[in-house]
This record gives sequence, C-alpha cells and structure tokens, in this order.
Amino acid sequence: MRGFFLNEVRKIRVLKTLSWRIIATCTTMFLAYIVTGQLEFVASIGLGDVVLKMIFYYMHEKVWSNRIRSIPDLYSHQIASD
Repeated sequence: MRGFFLNEVRKIRVLKTLSWRIIATCTTMFLAYIVTGQLEFVASIGLGDVVLKMIFYYMHEKVWSNRIRSIPDLYSHQIASD
C-alpha cells in the first residue's frame, strides 16, 4: 500500500512540475510580447527560456548533490550508538 501511495505522490509531483514549467514559460512569453509585440521574438524567448532553465537546473542540482556529499554525516554517531 505504501508503495502505491509513493508512486501516486511522485506522479503528482511530476505533473505539478510540468504544469509550473508551462505557467512560468507562458509568463515569460507574455511579458516578452507586452514589451516587444513581436510573436517571432516571443517564440524564441520561450524556447530559450525552457532550454536555458533546464540546463541551469541540471547544473544547480549537480552543485547541490556534490555539496551534500561533501558534508560529513553529523548524525552517524547517533545511529551507531542507538
């Protein structure tokens, strides 16, 4: 039962992530249209927004992953003594 629940939570997280990405990109494109009024420019801004943010997110995750691995396990002594 717990596995089913965790799978549902993961699916919801993925859907929320995708829906937020769509909202954020549309917001950027909307602002670009208000400023420029040029649909061709808006499309390129939207595409650039998605691509660059995916690259930056990947780099951000990599930095955090490396940072977390470099922190000593402060609670390992508690686990060993329990």
